[in-house]
Order: sequence, then structure tokens, then C-alpha cells
Amino acid sequence: MIRGKDMALSLLAVGTAAVAGYVLSSDRSATGASRSKADLGARVIGPDEVPDDVTVVDASAERLGRIPGARQALDRAVRNGAHEEWEHVTLERDGAWSVVDRIRQSLPYYDADDHGYNGVYVRYNDRIVVLDAIGWARLEEPIA
Repeated sequence: MIRGKDMALSLLAVGTAAVAGYVLSSDRSATGASRSKADLGARVIGPDEVPDDVTVVDASAERLGRIPGARQALDRAVRNGAHEEWEHVTLERDGAWSVVDRIRQSLPYYDADDHGYNGVYVRYNDRIVVLDAIGWARLEEPIA
């Protein structure tokens, strides 16, 4: 027959193991869900800053609407009058960094050589906004 003290110790051990398992599990799922990130930036520029050979996309373009965070970044840049700095939207989820590829492959991405900004030039009402993205993935193991 189990005595009260033995029962209490057993319950304490089981409870501690359960809490430790929960903490490890939630830590693993929180870091696992954000293995990659993408940062979309948008900046309002003047008409004189638009390179001659750039293709300007309209903000209502369907291809632009299919890119997560793009409209949000554009809206922030215009709303905040981001002329000097970039307004950012950060996506944190598996495969988020693929947004960088989508911007560069599905839209007319301008790769600036001497002047202008890298990115997609977007006509947003009467303004021009440059949209660009960077992405990165967290490595599971360090590079040797």
C-alpha cells in the first residue's frame, strides 16, 4: 500500500515531468514556426527619382495583391509619408523568405546600377512607391 508521502512524491515527479514536457514542446513549436522571415520595405519617392528605364506597376495590380504584406507596406509608406526611411512589414512563418523570390520574379523588379532604388516601382494614386524585400532563414545547425 502506498503511503501519503510516497503518493505526494510520485505526483510531484509526474507533474514536474509534464510541465517540463510542455515547456520543451511549446518552445520547439514557437521556434519551428518562424524558421524563415521576410521583411518588405516601401518608400515614397519623388517623380525625379524614377529611373527612365523602369516599369511602374499600378497599386491595384492583381499580381501585387497576391504577395503577402505588399499592400500593407505600401499603405504604411504612403500613410506615414516615408520619404527618408523605409516602412517595414515583417512576415514570420515557414517559407516567408520565398516572398522575396515572388517579388523579384512575378513583378518588374528594377535592379539599380548607378541611380535609383532596387525594387518594384508602384504608382499609388498620385505617388510613386518603391517596394523591396529581403528574406532569411534560421539555420538548424551552425555552418562549420
